[in-house]
Amino acid sequence: MGNALRFLYGQCCSEPPTTTTTYGGAGDQQLGHHGVSSTSVGVSALAQHLYHFEITSQVPEGLSKHVSSSKKAQSNWYKKLSKAWRESKPPPKTPEEASRLVIRTLQRHQKPDIEGILSFYGLPLPHSLVELTAGDAPPLADGLKFELHTLPVDARAVADGDTVTVYVSTSDARESSRVPQEVHMAAVERNEARAHKNYTKADALQKQIKDAGYGVLHINNEEILARKYRIRLRGIDAPERSIWACFVGDIYCNGIFVQELMLKKGLAWHYTAYDKRPELEKWEKSARAKRIGLWASSNPEMPWEWRKNRREHR
Repeated sequence: MGNALRFLYGQCCSEPPTTTTTYGGAGDQQLGHHGVSSTSVGVSALAQHLYHFEITSQVPEGLSKHVSSSKKAQSNWYKKLSKAWRESKPPPKTPEEASRLVIRTLQRHQKPDIEGILSFYGLPLPHSLVELTAGDAPPLADGLKFELHTLPVDARAVADGDTVTVYVSTSDARESSRVPQEVHMAAVERNEARAHKNYTKADALQKQIKDAGYGVLHINNEEILARKYRIRLRGIDAPERSIWACFVGDIYCNGIFVQELMLKKGLAWHYTAYDKRPELEKWEKSARAKRIGLWASSNPEMPWEWRKNRREHR
């Protein structure tokens, strides 16, 4: 995700795990050339093609296989798109933002051509774009217990569709008084060992920190001691690989209510057995009607049925 999360705690399944996987920098992604990730490659390609068009007046090769209009019409599109891209403040960074710019700029043109351009760049089609509700999530049935303001979250920390590993800095007011003394000491001794290039000792101390349920994260050229939390998104269920002990609650990322986004994109089911909030039901029905995400399949297997079958066949 690459962004900090705000976690509204609902309930607890069990104690958080006592081991953790520490990585070099929370918020890092596997990036390709020029910092382009797998999720932003279409955005980057479109930006490069628009820049190339401004210099050469040439549209990209291969576009004609996706659209039916002439090269002259395609040049007209790229002229409009180039102007819109330059004027956007800031320019699109995500596939959804780029897709909306294309749709908005070319709204008077034929729908198949617009969808052809989006498909050419691997950008979301109009029916799969979702509008998010402004403001907070629907109220928690059991009431808010506390909030966690996490450090930036690595995309690799999302092991399943509805579960994420996050870290909270031990400098946080809620965490600072709860850190075991031996973890504090291990972190100090680890820094000293690394300063003296005693990496064998530093690795042993790192393991001690991990086994206690903490991690040392490298963020913005700073090493931060943080506690690990495993969080399951409240009210939804999504395809998964396994089951973990975890906390349960609502998650926000940059003001976006994550469960709303997942339900509207057809990436999860409303978990009605444990959450009766009508908003979640409405968002799932919207995705079903559009047949996007999971609902592109006529009969996607529900996670709770998958878990039941897995238990029965053990």
